[in-house]
Amino acid sequence: MILAWLILAGALQSAEGARVVSFHGFDDCIELKNKPARVVLCPAVGGRVLEFSIQGKNALWLNPEEVGKTNGASAGRFDIGPERILPQHNVLFRGTYKGEIVGARSAKLTSGRDASSGFQIVREFSLAIDTAHLTCKQTVTNISKETRQVCYWCRTFALGQGICVVPVSGFSRMPKKHVMYDDHLVINFAPKNDSITQREGFIIVDGPPEKPKLGFDSMSGWMAYLTRNDLMFVKRWQTFPNRVYGEMASLTLSIWYPAERPMCELEPIGPREILKPGERASFTEEWFLAPHKFPGSGSKVNLPAVKKASEELMAPAK
Repeated sequence: MILAWLILAGALQSAEGARVVSFHGFDDCIELKNKPARVVLCPAVGGRVLEFSIQGKNALWLNPEEVGKTNGASAGRFDIGPERILPQHNVLFRGTYKGEIVGARSAKLTSGRDASSGFQIVREFSLAIDTAHLTCKQTVTNISKETRQVCYWCRTFALGQGICVVPVSGFSRMPKKHVMYDDHLVINFAPKNDSITQREGFIIVDGPPEKPKLGFDSMSGWMAYLTRNDLMFVKRWQTFPNRVYGEMASLTLSIWYPAERPMCELEPIGPREILKPGERASFTEEWFLAPHKFPGSGSKVNLPAVKKASEELMAPAK
């Protein structure tokens, strides 16, 4: 923590809606804040988001056992893939990032150079002026001497026991528009599970399924997650129907929802990038948050209302 604090000491210490704060046992966090929303970034461990909240309600699951621990990995994590293709890259996933306040409600986090994967990461965060709208841009640079493949992979831990609402559109390679990973080794392309239903153009995941990892190839580019503390957490990202996706089932989104942990992992995935030495690629994900009464069960989700509310959140600012 001392090293990370010294890194921040030479940078801009504050700007409108941005300052260095202590949070969850770390003295070098960066707070981005406007009237309704608060974001707390953690450069010390993995360059992640510890809080994304409105009205004091955090949409992210932050492990209380990780206070001040440098091996923690909860809340708003980001990563690169493809999973099981890249070697371990703890410099990027758990390592210390350089944190910088770069402007009003804006910050940049820069990783170390990871020799195992051959990549370095820069993450740029910007909170809107007066809404709970956080833009997260990740840029990956190939620092190796070889051409490498990589993709964007977000791994956000949201509060558990919520309801996932995933819009499906267009053609799907998957008979049920999703697949289920059996212990990450076997992909079930036609799973049956009471926790997963489909209606009105949406897949609803109402609590932990039989196996925790689900994959989707939807090109809709957004999803909503309804939390038990009465929030609607919406994610939006760009999809590319004509590009190759590098995960084994060519996923654009994955959900990991274990029964034994109080969280649900929301994982937008970007297309495959083939980067020559020195080349870089960027991917942007947007987060939105609004009050939304928890419906109690997936069967009670008012899908037209969720769709309308999500579209209003994602609409361009006037």
